[in-house]
Amino acid sequence: MTGSKGKGGYRLGVDIGGTFTDIVMIDTLGTVFSKKLLSTPHDYSEGIETGVRDLLAELSIAPSEIVEFVHATTVATNTIIERKGARVALVTTEGFRDVLEIARFRTPRLYDINYRKHDPLVSRELRFEVAGRLDAAGNEVVALDEAALKAIAAEIRASGVESVAITFINAHVSGRHEAQAAKILRELLPDLMVTASSELVPQQGEYERSSTTVVNAYLRPIVTAYVRSLQRRLDGIGIVAPLMIMQSSGGIAPAALVADQPITIIESGPAAGVLGSARLSRHLDLGDVLVFDMGGTTAKATLTEAGGYTVSPETEVGGGPLLGARMVRGAGYPVQVPTIDIAEVGAGGGSLAANDGAGGLLVGPRSAGSTPGPVAYGRGGTQPTVTDANLVLGYLNPGVLVGGELSLDTAAARNAFAELASGLKLEATETAEGVHRIANATMLRALRGVSSEKGRDPSQFTLLAIGGNGPVHACSLAEDAGMGEVIIPPVAGLFSALGMLFADVEHQLVASFYRRFDETRGADAATAAGSLIARGRELLSSQGFGPEVQDIRMLADVKYAGQTAPLTVELDAGTASFDGLSDAAKESALFSEIAEKFHELHQQTFGYASKGEPLQFVALRAICRGVPEIPRMPAQCSRGNEKVPPAVERDAYFTGRGWHRATVLGRTALPEGDDVWKAGPMIVEEYDTTCVIPPGWEARRDSWNNIHARRVA
Repeated sequence: MTGSKGKGGYRLGVDIGGTFTDIVMIDTLGTVFSKKLLSTPHDYSEGIETGVRDLLAELSIAPSEIVEFVHATTVATNTIIERKGARVALVTTEGFRDVLEIARFRTPRLYDINYRKHDPLVSRELRFEVAGRLDAAGNEVVALDEAALKAIAAEIRASGVESVAITFINAHVSGRHEAQAAKILRELLPDLMVTASSELVPQQGEYERSSTTVVNAYLRPIVTAYVRSLQRRLDGIGIVAPLMIMQSSGGIAPAALVADQPITIIESGPAAGVLGSARLSRHLDLGDVLVFDMGGTTAKATLTEAGGYTVSPETEVGGGPLLGARMVRGAGYPVQVPTIDIAEVGAGGGSLAANDGAGGLLVGPRSAGSTPGPVAYGRGGTQPTVTDANLVLGYLNPGVLVGGELSLDTAAARNAFAELASGLKLEATETAEGVHRIANATMLRALRGVSSEKGRDPSQFTLLAIGGNGPVHACSLAEDAGMGEVIIPPVAGLFSALGMLFADVEHQLVASFYRRFDETRGADAATAAGSLIARGRELLSSQGFGPEVQDIRMLADVKYAGQTAPLTVELDAGTASFDGLSDAAKESALFSEIAEKFHELHQQTFGYASKGEPLQFVALRAICRGVPEIPRMPAQCSRGNEKVPPAVERDAYFTGRGWHRATVLGRTALPEGDDVWKAGPMIVEEYDTTCVIPPGWEARRDSWNNIHARRVA
């Protein structure tokens, strides 16, 4: 089949997951073409090249017709989880060698006396101290010992280190000592990558800044090598479009910039799905939605309100799935980088089911991944998974997954469950149902982590389900959460790959600005903001965005004096907020605006506001976006290479309802319109996912090809 690009060529999005690699291509008319294949963990870029070549060949599209290539990857996350990063040395201020070891008191299991935190990413013998000190105002107290620094460089050279992190005390106020040290080390160690905290994250928090810098140094050689490998493969295919990579904050950035700052892509893939869902919600006025993304390894949830989402100024990595920016922290390494607030749990299609040894059923967090995968894949897996359970329950068609390219062995899945069931004194179907329900219970934690734990009632939201397994579980999970409406967007199983094509080029910049309101002059705030704005404009200009298509939003991190954590307040006037602050009236108006917004946000977040308490600035931020010439999101969306299955029927088992004869059909067979519904039970089969509509539910399509399902009984 040949694609129809319209005017402007094709845009290509590629998302790598733990089990599948998803490839989506869209033309200017909104026609979507896709390819889904098993990931290649030994070299993820290999799977990308294979899939892209196959898709282009199937559609008879020339590589030169690709005008944009956007990528989301788990390379950074996997590197930390598997502890396969670079050998790193840390150079720090004398007396601060053990900051990484001391860390913070927080622990994810408060009363577990046997809990042990992860070892630092830099072993103690590779943490070097050097004399030199700046005070809290940035004034030099002790000069940097350059001779000692040169001796340290010699030790680093002899130790086989690949990357160096520099973090000095008070470098967030003045980075001159770090710049001095970085210059010396780069000259003496030209083959090593040197990361200075003041260049990367000039923020308050000695441990957090040190951790962020070390994580960046740990990832940098690996991510750089991966980006170069992928770029070579794209060159080999003949794709000349620049390689852009999805960031954790919801924007995209050039690969070369990301390679130097890999901390920005730790939640790359999940961010793409959230961004796409938020843009879709805003575009179609879907209201407030709970985004539910279930893949092969994990399930994730995010709250979007009024087409927007919450971005946390800090996240953790390497400690396992997180319930978003919750109070329970301390399992991983802190990273001071803007990240969409995503709750994550270890439940996916590949989650393994087992007897817990006491006659109970255990599901996850261990996953079969893509190798060997579920038992039904026939690739050597022997332990049943959630996907095997859904196959046994009749939800999945063994012959249509990924267009029939990945056949499933139903008999093998049944046998695996029969063996597991024998030890539990259950029937195979009961055991499969139990696995499905336990997976739902685990995923319900993620939904509650971004809703009820933040004072939101999930029953007041619509569940928007994406990911290869999301639509399979969506309606049953919505029932468990007390929700009555579900939306399943087109290309749901590949939606992260599609969503990243809706993202804008974006850079999030931060500068420390630690001072009390009553001690701050407007001119000082204007100077600090001005340097951020200038840097943002320079970045956008270098990527082809002139002043007329640059959008810069300004924000301030504020807290009550003496409080630990700040909240981020956005300024209505953007860059203009800092114009003319030498005028006392304008200065007063700006500070009053910030104070009013902060009190309101504090009330919403914590349930109270102390308006009599003095306020303190912590940092200033700039979100710098390149405004595209044409909308990133098409007016309509349709599948271009979809095989529509014939309408048939098969038996499926529904929790609390037993076996039912369900209609099996394609998405386009559903009625289109606001008032025309088709009653379940039914199963909507697609190339990339399967949508299960239980008895007591009904479904329809809208003009954008979304499936709307609602509970009627």
